[in-house]
Amino acid sequence: MLVLVTSLYAALLGAIYFVLFAMVGRLRGQTGISLGIGENDALMLANRRHMNFVENAPLALLLILMVELNGATTAYLHALGAVLTISRIVHPFGLRIDKMNTAARVIGAGGTALAILACIVTLLWQFFRG
Repeated sequence: MLVLVTSLYAALLGAIYFVLFAMVGRLRGQTGISLGIGENDALMLANRRHMNFVENAPLALLLILMVELNGATTAYLHALGAVLTISRIVHPFGLRIDKMNTAARVIGAGGTALAILACIVTLLWQFFRG
């Protein structure tokens, strides 16, 4: 069985991952800091942007995959994938060292949580439905 919708969002999220990964790598090269973050705020910020993605996107994508494999409609899958992808694009811009609550952080985290929660509810509904 093909999982074309999830594959699309996996590719898009993979591109976001790659950009965040490259930003950390570039700063490591510039600063000479191989492990950890040293005392470098820019590296700490880039690292947290990357790691927040790593902490959240894979689970969300796996849940979307399961929803797709269980037969959800293409429109619903695109809604889940779009919310997740937009949230993961916006979120890194909201992470700042000097400020906790930014609009981009709230939108990014909230959208990611919404996509995950929608998948959880859908998977439970799919299970109990039949």
